[in-house]
Amino acid sequence: VQLQASGGGLVQAGGSLRLSCAASGNNFVVLVFGWYRQAPGKQRELVATINTSGNTAYSDSVKGRFTISRDSAKNTAYLQMNSLKPEDTAVYYCNADVWVVQRGRNNYWGQGTLVTVSS
Repeated sequence: VQLQASGGGLVQAGGSLRLSCAASGNNFVVLVFGWYRQAPGKQRELVATINTSGNTAYSDSVKGRFTISRDSAKNTAYLQMNSLKPEDTAVYYCNADVWVVQRGRNNYWGQGTLVTVSS
C-alpha cells in the first residue's frame, strides 16, 4: 500500500488549504486515516484521525479550524484547514492503519507535504 499526499503550499495567515491523501494498492481496507505534522525543531504530532465509521478526533490546537474527512470509495482522506496560523507551518504527513488481505494489519506513512503560513 502506498500513500500519496498533496495540497501543501504557501498561504497567508487566515487563509485555507486542503490536503489530500490517496491510498493505492491491492486488496486492502484503510481502517484509520491520520494526519500528522512536524514543525522545524519539533517532534511529529498528531493532528487528526478518522476511522471507517467516520468518527473523528482532533488535537486541541486545530479543533474548530481543521476538518478531516474521507472518501472510502476513493481510498482518500482530506484535511481542510481553515483560519490558518503561522504556528500551523509544518510538514504534514498522511498515515494509514490498513488491513491487507492475507497480510493483516499494517501501518503506512506517506511522504510529507509542506504547509507554510505567512504572517
